[in-house]
Amino acid sequence: MPLSLLSPLPLLHSFSPTKSSASRIRATPSRLRLSVVKATSEKGSSRNVPEDDPSFNPFGFVTDNPSSRSAIQLPESPAEDGNVGQMLYRTEDKGREFGSTIKSGKLRWFVRETGSKESRRGTVVFLHGAPTQSFSYRTVMSEMSEFGFHCYAPDWIGFGFSDKPQPGYGFNYTEKEYHEAFDKLLDTLEIKSPFFLVVQGFLVGSYGLTWALKNPSKIEKIAILNTPLTVSSPVPGLFKQLRIPLFGEFTCQNAILAERFIEGGSPYVLKNEKADVYRLPYLSSGGPGFALLETAKKINFGDTLGQIANGFSSGSWDKPTLLAWGIADKYLSQSIAEEFEKQNPQNVKLRLIEGAGHLPQEDWPEKVVAALRSFF
Repeated sequence: MPLSLLSPLPLLHSFSPTKSSASRIRATPSRLRLSVVKATSEKGSSRNVPEDDPSFNPFGFVTDNPSSRSAIQLPESPAEDGNVGQMLYRTEDKGREFGSTIKSGKLRWFVRETGSKESRRGTVVFLHGAPTQSFSYRTVMSEMSEFGFHCYAPDWIGFGFSDKPQPGYGFNYTEKEYHEAFDKLLDTLEIKSPFFLVVQGFLVGSYGLTWALKNPSKIEKIAILNTPLTVSSPVPGLFKQLRIPLFGEFTCQNAILAERFIEGGSPYVLKNEKADVYRLPYLSSGGPGFALLETAKKINFGDTLGQIANGFSSGSWDKPTLLAWGIADKYLSQSIAEEFEKQNPQNVKLRLIEGAGHLPQEDWPEKVVAALRSFF
C-alpha cells in the first residue's frame, strides 16, 4: 500500500507561502476566499484581523479555522509548496525566542528567559494553558524585562518544545505529577521565593493555580489572565471531544488544533507566522497530541474548579491577586471574573482588557504589560 494512503496528515498540513506581517487571510462563513486586509495597531505594532464566524464545528478540522484555511489554499506558484518534510524545514526554527532546553530530573523543559537574576524588581514566572505554549508570552516577558523584571516562561511537559513522555513511562500527565515536575524545575532554575506568578488558560493553566494554592509561601503576588475560576466555568468543546473514546484519539492528532483553539476564543485571526509556531509541535510528531489527550482525560474539571473557587476565596487566600481579563473571550465570560472577585474583594482586583480574547498576552500584550507593571 502506498505510504500516502497510510498517512493522511500531510493533506491537512500544506502551507501557502508566508504572507506579509501587515496582511491576513480573512474568512467568510459561506465559502473560502483570499482577501488582503490592512491591520491596525497601537504603537505601530501589527494587529490581527477580526474573525467573522466564531462558531465551533467539531468535524471542521480544517475549513472552520481562518488561519488554517490559508494552509490549504493552493499556492500561486505550486513549486513553492512541498511535502511535510519541506514544511517542517521552513518552520522548525520558528518560535524559540529567548528559549533553551533545561534538564530537570529526567525531564527536559523548554524555558524562555529574559532579564537577569540581578534584576532589581524581582522574578516573574509565566505559566501557559492548553493547548498552547510559552510562545504566547514572548512579547510580554520581553517588555517586562525592560522594566527591570527577570522573567521565565516554561513550556509545560507535553506542550511546546518540552518533553512529551509516553504515558506510563515516567510521566502520566496527572495534576500531582505536573506539580512535582514544576517544583523540580523551580529548584533547577534556582528561582528564589517569593516570586511573582502569572497564570493563564485551561488544564495545565488550572494546575498552575492549584500549585499556587499549595505553595502560597513561594508567591509574592499572582496575576491571573483568562482562566476557568468557578465551578460554573464552561468546558470548551475541544476538551470534551478529547474525552470521547476513539474520537479523542483522532482529534488530538489534528495538527491545527492549537491555532484553531486560540482563534476560537479570540476576535482575531492569527498571523501566518504565529500560527506556524503553534502548529509546529503537533505537525512534528504525534507526541504533543497524545500528551494533550492524556491531560484532558486525567483532569477532573469539577474537583479542580472547586479547589480554585474555594482556595482563592476570603479567609483562604490573602495574597494580592490581579485578574487581567480579556473581555472578548468566547470561552470564559466576564461574569466569571466578576464572580471570582466577589468571593475575595479584599485581595482580588479585576482589570478588564478591552479588545482582548482568551489569550490577552497574544491579542494585546501591551495592555497586559501595563496591567502587570502597575500591579507588581
